Amino acid sequence: MGQTDPMVRPPLDEPPAELRYRRRIAPLRSLRELWHARELMWALGEREFQARYAQTWLGIGWALITPILLMLVFMVFVNRVVSVNTHGAPYSVWVYLGLLPWTFFSSTVSRGGQILVFESSVLNKVRCPREVFPLSSLIVAGYDFALSVFVLGLLFLITGYEPHTAAIWVPLLLLIQVAFCAGVALGLSVLVVFVRDIGQAIPLMLQLGLFATPVAYDISAIPEKWQPVYAALNPLVGVIQGYRDTMLYGLHPPWRLVIPSAIAACVYLVGGYLLFKRLEPGIADVA
Repeated sequence: MGQTDPMVRPPLDEPPAELRYRRRIAPLRSLRELWHARELMWALGEREFQARYAQTWLGIGWALITPILLMLVFMVFVNRVVSVNTHGAPYSVWVYLGLLPWTFFSSTVSRGGQILVFESSVLNKVRCPREVFPLSSLIVAGYDFALSVFVLGLLFLITGYEPHTAAIWVPLLLLIQVAFCAGVALGLSVLVVFVRDIGQAIPLMLQLGLFATPVAYDISAIPEKWQPVYAALNPLVGVIQGYRDTMLYGLHPPWRLVIPSAIAACVYLVGGYLLFKRLEPGIADVA
Protein backbone atom coordinates (compact mmCIF):
# COMPACT_ATOMS: atom_id res chain seq x y z
CA MET A 1 0.00 0.00 0.00
CA GLY A 2 1.34 3.46 -0.82
CA GLN A 3 3.48 2.05 -3.60
CA THR A 4 2.92 3.02 -7.23
CA ASP A 5 2.81 0.56 -10.03
CA PRO A 6 6.17 0.77 -11.83
CA MET A 7 4.36 0.10 -15.10
CA VAL A 8 2.23 3.24 -14.72
CA ARG A 9 4.07 6.37 -15.85
CA PRO A 10 3.17 9.81 -14.52
CA PRO A 11 1.59 12.15 -17.08
CA LEU A 12 4.02 14.30 -19.00
CA ASP A 13 3.53 18.04 -19.21
CA GLU A 14 5.97 18.33 -22.10
CA PRO A 15 7.88 16.05 -24.47
CA PRO A 16 10.97 14.33 -23.09
CA ALA A 17 14.10 16.45 -23.36
CA GLU A 18 15.75 14.07 -25.81
CA LEU A 19 12.91 14.63 -28.28
CA ARG A 20 13.37 18.39 -28.41
CA TYR A 21 16.33 18.01 -30.72
CA ARG A 22 14.74 15.50 -33.12
CA ARG A 23 12.67 18.13 -34.83
CA ARG A 24 11.61 17.62 -38.40
CA ILE A 25 12.74 20.63 -40.38
CA ALA A 26 10.51 22.19 -43.04
CA PRO A 27 12.92 24.51 -44.89
CA LEU A 28 10.34 26.27 -47.06
CA ARG A 29 8.04 27.00 -44.15
CA SER A 30 10.98 28.17 -42.02
CA LEU A 31 12.19 30.51 -44.75
CA ARG A 32 8.66 31.84 -45.18
CA GLU A 33 8.47 32.59 -41.45
CA LEU A 34 11.87 34.27 -41.61
CA TRP A 35 10.71 36.46 -44.49
CA HIS A 36 7.63 37.55 -42.53
CA ALA A 37 9.90 38.47 -39.61
CA ARG A 38 12.32 40.53 -41.73
CA GLU A 39 11.10 43.84 -40.26
CA LEU A 40 11.88 42.60 -36.75
CA MET A 41 15.35 41.56 -37.91
CA TRP A 42 15.99 45.03 -39.32
CA ALA A 43 14.66 46.63 -36.12
CA LEU A 44 17.00 44.51 -33.99
CA GLY A 45 19.95 45.44 -36.19
CA GLU A 46 19.18 49.15 -36.14
CA ARG A 47 18.65 49.09 -32.38
CA GLU A 48 22.02 47.43 -31.84
CA PHE A 49 23.78 49.84 -34.21
CA GLN A 50 22.36 52.87 -32.42
CA ALA A 51 23.01 51.47 -28.95
CA ARG A 52 26.60 50.58 -29.81
CA TYR A 53 27.60 54.17 -30.48
CA ALA A 54 25.22 55.96 -28.13
CA GLN A 55 26.81 58.39 -25.64
CA THR A 56 30.25 58.15 -27.27
CA TRP A 57 32.38 61.07 -28.40
CA LEU A 58 33.23 59.62 -31.81
CA GLY A 59 29.86 58.00 -32.47
CA ILE A 60 29.84 55.99 -35.69
CA GLY A 61 33.50 56.95 -36.13
CA TRP A 62 34.29 53.91 -33.99
CA ALA A 63 33.15 51.75 -36.91
CA LEU A 64 36.14 53.05 -38.87
CA ILE A 65 38.79 52.90 -36.18
CA THR A 66 39.41 49.14 -36.25
CA PRO A 67 40.12 48.74 -40.00
CA ILE A 68 42.09 52.00 -40.15
CA LEU A 69 44.28 51.12 -37.16
CA LEU A 70 44.88 47.60 -38.47
CA MET A 71 45.80 49.06 -41.85
CA LEU A 72 48.33 51.40 -40.22
CA VAL A 73 49.81 48.58 -38.13
CA PHE A 74 50.22 46.37 -41.19
CA MET A 75 51.74 49.26 -43.15
CA VAL A 76 54.27 50.11 -40.44
CA PHE A 77 55.26 46.63 -39.32
CA VAL A 78 54.19 43.82 -41.63
CA ASN A 79 54.97 45.47 -44.95
CA ARG A 80 58.38 46.66 -43.74
CA VAL A 81 59.37 43.27 -42.34
CA VAL A 82 57.87 40.95 -44.96
CA SER A 83 57.86 43.31 -47.97
CA VAL A 84 54.59 42.11 -49.48
CA ASN A 85 54.38 42.11 -53.27
CA THR A 86 51.24 44.08 -54.18
CA HIS A 87 52.01 44.02 -57.91
CA GLY A 88 52.22 47.80 -58.17
CA ALA A 89 49.16 48.69 -56.08
CA PRO A 90 49.56 50.89 -52.98
CA TYR A 91 49.89 48.66 -49.93
CA SER A 92 47.41 50.80 -47.98
CA VAL A 93 44.63 50.15 -50.52
CA TRP A 94 45.72 46.55 -51.02
CA VAL A 95 45.60 45.64 -47.32
CA TYR A 96 42.42 47.66 -46.73
CA LEU A 97 40.63 45.56 -49.36
CA GLY A 98 41.54 42.54 -47.24
CA LEU A 99 40.38 44.19 -44.04
CA LEU A 100 36.92 45.07 -45.40
CA PRO A 101 35.58 41.49 -45.59
CA TRP A 102 37.52 40.45 -42.50
CA THR A 103 36.04 43.18 -40.26
CA PHE A 104 32.59 42.33 -41.65
CA PHE A 105 33.13 38.70 -40.67
CA SER A 106 34.62 39.58 -37.29
CA SER A 107 31.78 41.95 -36.41
CA THR A 108 29.11 39.45 -37.47
CA VAL A 109 30.60 36.53 -35.57
CA SER A 110 31.64 38.37 -32.39
CA ARG A 111 28.13 39.72 -31.88
CA GLY A 112 25.99 37.16 -33.69
CA GLY A 113 27.77 34.20 -32.13
CA GLN A 114 26.66 35.16 -28.63
CA ILE A 115 23.49 37.13 -29.27
CA LEU A 116 21.12 34.36 -28.12
CA VAL A 117 22.79 34.44 -24.71
CA PHE A 118 22.86 38.25 -24.59
CA GLU A 119 19.20 38.51 -25.62
CA SER A 120 17.92 35.64 -23.49
CA SER A 121 15.48 37.96 -21.69
CA VAL A 122 13.87 38.84 -25.03
CA LEU A 123 13.78 35.32 -26.49
CA ASN A 124 10.87 34.17 -24.35
CA LYS A 125 8.88 37.37 -24.81
CA VAL A 126 8.86 37.68 -28.58
CA ARG A 127 7.27 35.03 -30.78
CA CYS A 128 9.40 34.89 -33.90
CA PRO A 129 11.91 32.66 -35.69
CA ARG A 130 14.93 32.65 -33.40
CA GLU A 131 17.34 33.01 -36.31
CA VAL A 132 16.41 36.69 -36.67
CA PHE A 133 18.66 37.39 -33.68
CA PRO A 134 21.98 36.12 -35.09
CA LEU A 135 21.06 37.33 -38.58
CA SER A 136 20.47 40.84 -37.25
CA SER A 137 24.22 41.01 -36.60
CA LEU A 138 24.65 41.05 -40.39
CA ILE A 139 22.76 44.33 -40.52
CA VAL A 140 25.03 45.93 -37.91
CA ALA A 141 28.10 44.66 -39.76
CA GLY A 142 26.58 45.93 -43.00
CA TYR A 143 26.32 49.47 -41.64
CA ASP A 144 29.95 49.34 -40.53
CA PHE A 145 30.94 47.89 -43.90
CA ALA A 146 29.23 50.74 -45.78
CA LEU A 147 31.10 53.32 -43.70
CA SER A 148 34.37 51.50 -44.31
CA VAL A 149 33.75 51.56 -48.07
CA PHE A 150 33.66 55.35 -47.81
CA VAL A 151 37.18 55.27 -46.36
CA LEU A 152 38.24 53.01 -49.24
CA GLY A 153 37.09 55.69 -51.65
CA LEU A 154 39.21 58.24 -49.80
CA LEU A 155 42.23 55.94 -50.03
CA PHE A 156 41.80 55.72 -53.80
CA LEU A 157 41.70 59.52 -53.97
CA ILE A 158 44.71 60.01 -51.69
CA THR A 159 46.89 57.44 -53.45
CA GLY A 160 45.71 58.42 -56.94
CA TYR A 161 45.13 54.76 -57.78
CA GLU A 162 41.88 54.24 -59.69
CA PRO A 163 39.70 51.13 -59.32
CA HIS A 164 39.16 49.16 -62.53
CA THR A 165 35.85 48.50 -64.25
CA ALA A 166 36.19 44.80 -63.43
CA ALA A 167 34.83 45.85 -60.03
CA ILE A 168 31.39 44.97 -61.45
CA TRP A 169 32.11 41.48 -60.05
CA VAL A 170 32.14 42.84 -56.48
CA PRO A 171 28.40 42.14 -55.80
CA LEU A 172 28.98 38.44 -56.49
CA LEU A 173 31.93 38.40 -54.08
CA LEU A 174 29.88 40.29 -51.51
CA LEU A 175 27.14 37.66 -51.77
CA ILE A 176 29.67 34.91 -50.99
CA GLN A 177 30.94 36.97 -48.06
CA VAL A 178 27.45 37.46 -46.59
CA ALA A 179 26.49 33.80 -47.05
CA PHE A 180 29.62 32.61 -45.25
CA CYS A 181 29.22 35.07 -42.37
CA ALA A 182 25.53 34.22 -41.96
CA GLY A 183 26.23 30.49 -41.84
CA VAL A 184 28.97 30.84 -39.22
CA ALA A 185 26.87 33.21 -37.09
CA LEU A 186 23.87 30.86 -37.16
CA GLY A 187 25.89 27.78 -36.27
CA LEU A 188 27.95 29.42 -33.54
CA SER A 189 25.00 31.23 -31.96
CA VAL A 190 23.06 28.02 -31.30
CA LEU A 191 26.15 26.07 -30.19
CA VAL A 192 27.08 28.78 -27.67
CA VAL A 193 23.68 28.34 -26.00
CA PHE A 194 24.46 24.70 -25.20
CA VAL A 195 28.27 24.92 -24.83
CA ARG A 196 29.18 28.24 -23.20
CA ASP A 197 32.90 27.54 -23.56
CA ILE A 198 32.57 28.24 -27.27
CA GLY A 199 31.48 31.78 -26.48
CA GLN A 200 34.64 32.30 -24.44
CA ALA A 201 36.72 30.96 -27.33
CA ILE A 202 35.24 33.22 -30.03
CA PRO A 203 37.60 36.20 -29.42
CA LEU A 204 40.61 33.87 -29.54
CA MET A 205 39.36 32.19 -32.71
CA LEU A 206 38.93 35.59 -34.36
CA GLN A 207 42.45 36.65 -33.42
CA LEU A 208 43.88 33.47 -34.90
CA GLY A 209 41.58 33.73 -37.90
CA LEU A 210 43.01 37.12 -38.84
CA PHE A 211 46.39 35.50 -39.44
CA ALA A 212 44.81 32.47 -41.14
CA THR A 213 43.25 34.81 -43.72
CA PRO A 214 45.32 36.54 -46.45
CA VAL A 215 44.67 40.04 -45.17
CA ALA A 216 48.22 41.28 -44.60
CA TYR A 217 49.97 38.83 -46.92
CA ASP A 218 49.51 37.68 -50.51
CA ILE A 219 47.91 34.38 -51.49
CA SER A 220 51.20 33.47 -53.19
CA ALA A 221 52.56 32.68 -49.72
CA ILE A 222 50.49 29.47 -49.94
CA PRO A 223 51.69 26.73 -52.34
CA GLU A 224 49.63 26.98 -55.53
CA LYS A 225 48.30 23.42 -55.38
CA TRP A 226 46.88 24.04 -51.89
CA GLN A 227 45.26 27.39 -52.66
CA PRO A 228 41.85 25.96 -53.75
CA VAL A 229 41.77 23.84 -50.58
CA TYR A 230 42.67 26.93 -48.58
CA ALA A 231 39.80 28.82 -50.23
CA ALA A 232 37.36 25.98 -49.49
CA LEU A 233 38.32 25.91 -45.82
CA ASN A 234 38.20 29.69 -45.52
CA PRO A 235 35.78 31.26 -48.05
CA LEU A 236 37.14 34.73 -47.31
CA VAL A 237 40.25 33.72 -49.28
CA GLY A 238 38.41 33.78 -52.61
CA VAL A 239 36.50 36.92 -51.63
CA ILE A 240 39.60 38.91 -50.67
CA GLN A 241 41.61 37.80 -53.68
CA GLY A 242 38.59 38.57 -55.86
CA TYR A 243 38.33 42.10 -54.49
CA ARG A 244 42.01 42.72 -55.17
CA ASP A 245 42.11 41.17 -58.63
CA THR A 246 39.02 42.98 -59.90
CA MET A 247 39.42 46.40 -58.30
CA LEU A 248 43.20 46.79 -58.33
CA TYR A 249 44.32 44.85 -61.40
CA GLY A 250 41.26 44.86 -63.67
CA LEU A 251 41.18 41.06 -63.87
CA HIS A 252 38.30 38.62 -63.73
CA PRO A 253 37.76 37.04 -60.31
CA PRO A 254 40.19 34.14 -59.69
CA TRP A 255 37.65 31.40 -60.35
CA ARG A 256 39.96 28.65 -59.10
CA LEU A 257 39.59 30.31 -55.67
CA VAL A 258 36.16 31.93 -55.93
CA ILE A 259 34.31 28.74 -56.93
CA PRO A 260 35.61 26.69 -53.93
CA SER A 261 34.84 29.68 -51.69
CA ALA A 262 31.31 29.96 -53.08
CA ILE A 263 30.61 26.25 -52.64
CA ALA A 264 32.02 26.29 -49.10
CA ALA A 265 30.01 29.42 -48.22
CA CYS A 266 26.81 27.65 -49.34
CA VAL A 267 27.74 24.62 -47.22
CA TYR A 268 28.36 26.85 -44.20
CA LEU A 269 25.06 28.67 -44.75
CA VAL A 270 22.89 25.58 -45.26
CA GLY A 271 24.67 23.61 -42.54
CA GLY A 272 24.50 26.47 -40.04
CA TYR A 273 20.83 27.05 -40.76
CA LEU A 274 19.85 23.38 -40.49
CA LEU A 275 21.83 23.03 -37.26
CA PHE A 276 20.12 26.11 -35.87
CA LYS A 277 16.61 24.89 -36.74
CA ARG A 278 17.34 21.41 -35.37
CA LEU A 279 18.43 22.80 -31.98
CA GLU A 280 16.00 25.73 -31.90
CA PRO A 281 13.34 24.03 -29.69
CA GLY A 282 15.80 23.80 -26.80
CA ILE A 283 17.07 27.38 -26.96
CA ALA A 284 14.45 28.91 -24.65
CA ASP A 285 14.99 26.20 -22.01
CA VAL A 286 18.77 26.51 -21.92
CA ALA A 287 19.40 30.20 -22.70
